[in-house]
Amino acid sequence: GQYFGSRLRDGMSVGVGWGRTLRYSLQSVPRQTFKRLSVVSLIGGLTQASLVNPHETASHLADIVGAQCYYIAAPALADSETTRDILLNQPMVREVFERGSKVDLALLSVGDLTRTNTIAQVGLITNDEAASLAKAGAVGDICVHWIDLLGHVIAHPLNKRVIALPPRRLKGIPSVIVASGGRHKTAVLGGALRAGFVYVLVTDETTARVL
Repeated sequence: GQYFGSRLRDGMSVGVGWGRTLRYSLQSVPRQTFKRLSVVSLIGGLTQASLVNPHETASHLADIVGAQCYYIAAPALADSETTRDILLNQPMVREVFERGSKVDLALLSVGDLTRTNTIAQVGLITNDEAASLAKAGAVGDICVHWIDLLGHVIAHPLNKRVIALPPRRLKGIPSVIVASGGRHKTAVLGGALRAGFVYVLVTDETTARVL
């Protein structure tokens, strides 16, 4: 939170993801007001209020720094590929995706495939789906896209239902900060690093040594 806050400047556009680590880190972002600062959620929302709801995370950050906030007006995971395609073609959704791909700075986290991860806890996927993802080679997700050990987005039906900025578009963002740690996150963090999705990693010493 302190590092992220130190990088903010007037006129910037900031992308934000979700996760418990990310949300709690906002407690350490200094409360201040910037001119022409905007916050863009890079992930669709949940249907229920939650500490880790991407919309609420983006809104909370915008409140801390006095910024304009933009949301993806769609769920993080659609019920089918067809529904996802329809939603992505909506002008209001396309506009936010374009904003998201052009931010100056992004603050993200990553998720693993354990039962304690954010996606499982909010009921976005079932235990059977998590097992299916692991069988297909997934080690976790970044921006709700499940990736393998090399950071490749795996071929799986769930990845065709995601409404969030694709990981490949993270490479066009000047600075992507990922805040995540714990031994259970080393595989997915390794994949994200190998793929070049991460510009700055904020983690704990044990995880850093393993990586």
